[in-house]
Amino acid sequence: MPTTKKQALQMIKSLPEKATWDDIMYEIYVRKKIEAGVVAADEGKVMRHEDVKKRFL
Repeated sequence: MPTTKKQALQMIKSLPEKATWDDIMYEIYVRKKIEAGVVAADEGKVMRHEDVKKRFL
């Protein structure tokens, strides 16, 4: 697996030339949250859909 720095560089290179700092920060934020969610799921730290619905409805 590539290093975090290499992944970040690859992600930035894939953005359009007119990407702003906000665009870059958003992409980093989303990537970080997705990776944290995958780790949590792998560790079994998830809630059933029904439980989430009860919590928010």
